[in-house]
Amino acid sequence: MSAAIALENLTVAYERRPAVHHISGRFEAGSLTAIVGPNGAGKSTLIKAIAGTMKPAQGRVDRGRLATRTIGYLPQAAEIDRSFPLSVADTVSMGAWHSIGPFRSLTRNHARLTGEALSTVGLEGFEGRSVGSLSSGQFQRVLFARLLLQDASVILLDEPFTAIDARTTRDLLELVRAWHGQGRTVIAVLHDIEQVRQHFPQTLLMAREAIAWGETSQVLSAANLRKARNMAEYWSPDALLCDSEDERS
Repeated sequence: MSAAIALENLTVAYERRPAVHHISGRFEAGSLTAIVGPNGAGKSTLIKAIAGTMKPAQGRVDRGRLATRTIGYLPQAAEIDRSFPLSVADTVSMGAWHSIGPFRSLTRNHARLTGEALSTVGLEGFEGRSVGSLSSGQFQRVLFARLLLQDASVILLDEPFTAIDARTTRDLLELVRAWHGQGRTVIAVLHDIEQVRQHFPQTLLMAREAIAWGETSQVLSAANLRKARNMAEYWSPDALLCDSEDERS
């Protein structure tokens, strides 16, 4: 299997304070991978770097021949502004911008695809509703419908099942498995370990650095989880980014 995305000694920092530290590894094309770890482990920072919304302080993210438009990225719900007066159809149709550009008009075919995407996520007939009127679960379904319209080969999800109801979680997990079955590469930041064990064949366990990366059954061992928790206890908020001279000494 070829790599869809490779991390090469990747470090990502906020004001020279590393949140992700020297991670190397590969997300294979067509893989379904969970990123897990303690609070503050750098999971969301890592997925932002993979998406290209944060720049590495050191190392690189190798996306090969992937263009940005072929990567679908869904950030945490808290980072999405729902106050802007958009309809459900307008929000979903934004998924087409990656292929046609934001300044070109949508066609009847795009309207049809928008309706089909909403039907797939269980929101048939919601086109005219305001996104501000939706429940958290309904809004997350809308965002998954937008990803369907984008039709990306790599899909990045940051805490996609947080603060939504059990039925919505179940339905969206089915969609994630369908994407995997279609050969798409799916990478998701998650906190529910049992959910990961049941649905995600590959896992990256991290605590700012990689603790283990590979088959979920092996990565999520008691010893590895304990190591991640122990490392989190000793993090210093004032630790600065190492420079290359320090690393060689």
